[in-house]
Amino acid sequence: MQKQEFYIEQIIALVREQEPERLDVIEKLEKSEKKKWIRQPYIYFVEAENPNQEDSEWQFDENIVLECETEGTIVLDILKDGRIGGIEFVSLL
Repeated sequence: MQKQEFYIEQIIALVREQEPERLDVIEKLEKSEKKKWIRQPYIYFVEAENPNQEDSEWQFDENIVLECETEGTIVLDILKDGRIGGIEFVSLL
């Protein structure tokens, strides 16, 4: 069985459709070095060791919840500095 790839353009399209005012998120996604990946429950964009601790790169701010017809619920973790921390595919958990 071949593993299915998922492309960042799919996430960008969902944000444009469901959260069009979030141009900051769209811009971060467009500039991401990760453009595709094998489907898995969570994709990290930032190291999540010791989350929300003073010395941690991961400082959580908010979630953006998207609904996709084929993938179900997708959650973007947005960090305090505006970076995308990761993307969670709830249906794969």
